[in-house]
Amino acid sequence: MENIILKTTADGSHTLFVPELNEHYHSTNGALQESQLVFIENGLHYLPECLKEINVLEVGFGTGLNALLTVLEAKKQKQKINYVAIEPRPVDPVLAASLNYASVIGGTEAAGYFKKLHASAWSHPEFLSDYFILSKIEARLEDISLKDNQFHLVYFDAFGPDVQPELWTQEIFTILFNCLKPEGVLVTYSCKGTVKRALMAAGFTIEKLPGPAGKREVLRAMKGRV
Repeated sequence: MENIILKTTADGSHTLFVPELNEHYHSTNGALQESQLVFIENGLHYLPECLKEINVLEVGFGTGLNALLTVLEAKKQKQKINYVAIEPRPVDPVLAASLNYASVIGGTEAAGYFKKLHASAWSHPEFLSDYFILSKIEARLEDISLKDNQFHLVYFDAFGPDVQPELWTQEIFTILFNCLKPEGVLVTYSCKGTVKRALMAAGFTIEKLPGPAGKREVLRAMKGRV
């Protein structure tokens, strides 16, 4: 993808705009607040507190914002997280370095972690802290093999269903359902009817939740819960 444009969203944090797809990486109503609500509050914070170690799969590493929020949360909660991120088209490192998430979040650690997230090698695990192991995979989700019952949580953050309809299907969600542990959770920003139907057809129980600014609802999908 060429000519990606850096833009500032309503909460002061950056997003990237792809003219080729007419699509943003994050909500223009607030990139940081969207990621915090959809993936951290609705996903990571929803998991049982008794878990000493959490396996997270992110579909769409993109800008690294979700991973940054997660590594900071792991340090804060002193909870070990094994984080696997799938991304077929990594953001150019120079462009990634211009994203302002660390300065908007504040604190002394965010900038260091954000740099490490993008500097980490693809294809093998790297320890970013005592509580966070990152494994980045440069590939399409359809082209890799995931183990059954491997993850507690999936961050589904692909481009929207109108842009990448091939990723918002029953077949893809079945793969993700199988890779989740019993009572595992998938969270995503899209609450489109076709997405809800595909998730339910794959076996998930879905829950509509209040969305961030500019979005009425988002989704949490659960395996093995009613």
